[in-house]
Amino acid sequence: MKNPDLIIIGAGAAGLMCAITAAQRGKRVLVLERANKAGKKILMSGGGRCNFTNLHIAPDRYLSNNPHFCKSALSRYTQWDFIEWVERSGIEYFEKETVNGLSGQLFCRQSSKLILAMLLNECRQQDVEIRLNCEIENVAHQRGAWSRQAATGGRQGNKTVAADAFSLKTNQGVFISETLVVAAGGLSIPSLGGSGIGYELAESFGLRVLPTSAGLVPFTFTDSMHGVCERLSGVSNEVYLFNTRQSFREDLLFTHRGLSGPAALQLSSYWQAGESIYVNLLPDHEILSLLLSWKQQHPKALLRTQLDHVLPRKLVLELENLWWPELAETALAEWPNVWLEAVAQKLEDWPLLPAGTEGYRTAEVTIGGVDTRDLSSKTMESTTPGLFFIGEVVDVTGHLGGFNFQWAWSSAFVAGDSI
Repeated sequence: MKNPDLIIIGAGAAGLMCAITAAQRGKRVLVLERANKAGKKILMSGGGRCNFTNLHIAPDRYLSNNPHFCKSALSRYTQWDFIEWVERSGIEYFEKETVNGLSGQLFCRQSSKLILAMLLNECRQQDVEIRLNCEIENVAHQRGAWSRQAATGGRQGNKTVAADAFSLKTNQGVFISETLVVAAGGLSIPSLGGSGIGYELAESFGLRVLPTSAGLVPFTFTDSMHGVCERLSGVSNEVYLFNTRQSFREDLLFTHRGLSGPAALQLSSYWQAGESIYVNLLPDHEILSLLLSWKQQHPKALLRTQLDHVLPRKLVLELENLWWPELAETALAEWPNVWLEAVAQKLEDWPLLPAGTEGYRTAEVTIGGVDTRDLSSKTMESTTPGLFFIGEVVDVTGHLGGFNFQWAWSSAFVAGDSI
């Protein structure tokens, strides 16, 4: 397929969905993928079970410089549309349960391979051609050009292409189309194919690209907290984790490098370098009242003995060493109330200063990207006619829990439906 109606860069969730939507409308579609396999992030997502959407999709669960931009796509192709396709394909799924009830997160009961197979089967039925191990070397068009050589400091290629077509020079030949969709993803998890080609392409055609950063990523520490995390590696607890911008009540997981788990991943998307984060270790309790009641009802008990009932023991012992080592063997009856107040304050508002995050290596998403001011919210077409950007490469980033997959399905659908 040397001259398709549509070329898509990237065979991830957004790229495959766009290919299917356009092909169902009679378009001849070619998908170019640099990795050796399509849908690698689909396969690894959700611990291999693919958290493919969420029952509670809403615009306020997305970060963007323009918070209204995602509304059109999310309303035109909803979670219910994708769920109907999953059900029609005979894929069993379940809603994840949390301590506080059901989360809205939908996972495959068996394997994420079923979601990828569903997409690839439809691609085959619609005669979509997918070329793997395909490295793009140059993209040329009347309005601009991009080349791998230029992006790495070399000389840029010829900008003139007949008509208004996009000419893509690759290691598998030259492909020409009047429509180009960039579904190349972001910088997250480069081992699965993440790269900056989408941002470079956007800039070469005069589009604005907002600064990018790693999102949904664990925090790291280099101070004394690093040792605490190492010793507590594997311990998790439901907490209220917050900063000045956002708060999440989720599980927090200590690792040998820092803090992970849903609470940390969620808050990382709202964190900036040099800022502190805060932990409420007992979100279900009025903590000072709890400690004072223990002092009255269990006067001979040690504080750690009582905390063992509400927190993991390893965590309690670590906190004891940090906050009340001199009173470790002192019965609660002998504790001055002012000391209990101090411990209660720390349990409710434990300030931590991350050194950073684990970065793009383990980040689930890339925050920032192609500026939505240069895209149509109804079609995802850019200010360069025929050039579209969809999925993670766009400055729309969802919360943890299937929101980013839904953005991939929705943004891809509206693009494919308008080409």
